[in-house]
Amino acid sequence: MILAYRALGLGDVLTGVPALRALARAQPGDRLVLAAPRALAPLARLTGAVDEVVDARPLAPLPSAVHGAALAVNLHGRGPQSHAVLLAARPRAMVAWRHAAVWPGVGSGVAVAGAPEWRAAEHEVARWCRLLEESGIPADPADLALAPPDVAPPAVARGALVVHPGAASGARRWPAERWAAVARAFDGPVVVTGGPGERALAEEVARAAGLAGDAVLAGRTDLATLAAVVAAADCVACGDTGVAHLATAFRTPSVVLFGPTPPTEWGPPADARHQVLWAGRRGDPHADAPDPNLLAIGVPAVIAAVERARAQFDPAAAG
Repeated sequence: MILAYRALGLGDVLTGVPALRALARAQPGDRLVLAAPRALAPLARLTGAVDEVVDARPLAPLPSAVHGAALAVNLHGRGPQSHAVLLAARPRAMVAWRHAAVWPGVGSGVAVAGAPEWRAAEHEVARWCRLLEESGIPADPADLALAPPDVAPPAVARGALVVHPGAASGARRWPAERWAAVARAFDGPVVVTGGPGERALAEEVARAAGLAGDAVLAGRTDLATLAAVVAAADCVACGDTGVAHLATAFRTPSVVLFGPTPPTEWGPPADARHQVLWAGRRGDPHADAPDPNLLAIGVPAVIAAVERARAQFDPAAAG
């Protein structure tokens, strides 16, 4: 068994897809088990690389079922806490970033492959591929695409502009009234997505945009259906959040607004179908209020970017 540890969120798992596929190719006779939140299992299955997902919370002890893996790979963080989680599961070998608190002299009897050096400000996709490359496992950072899930999206989502106003922190949430202005300017169907805790925000955007009630999909879709919505859409407009990585995975045109974090670290690949807007300055990604750099992005710029992205829309690809 190969154990890959990435107990994080939607965008984290999607940016780890090339690394997961590299692991599956490297040892095709072994089962690849991903330790991640159980809710992400539908997306993990779409990679074609993961055989099983075991439920894992960030930095919590791993279940005994995954102890003793032939190889454990830390795709979670730089250590030392995440290293300790894997070492406690007693794998026979481990791939992870070098950390002064752990290497040299692991002292656990675990064989360490390579232990490359962590680099700050590296793109998240490239980071985990480099970890594997420098540990002797070839990986392709461009291997991001997923096949759409075998789930029918709501009819209203086909060919629509998906507006996703939410994000994990206030620093990455563009104001609702601005999203509504973008929705009003769109000359086709619009749907507003989000998790169960973002339904009020989605309804606020929909009301201000004059959208019908069935346009609010927030809180009404599980992860597989949300993925199907993105795969069937004309374009996705969102902040720096997991839905942006779904658009990349399904080759759906997108407009992604960055605030405190630069797109060179979390943005989509360079591609005309993915339009990136950023004011060019770093901020605090965990702040409660919208980042000033995010607020520097105006409604006309987003509307123009949507039009540029839409020019890349392929109705046949959307299904």
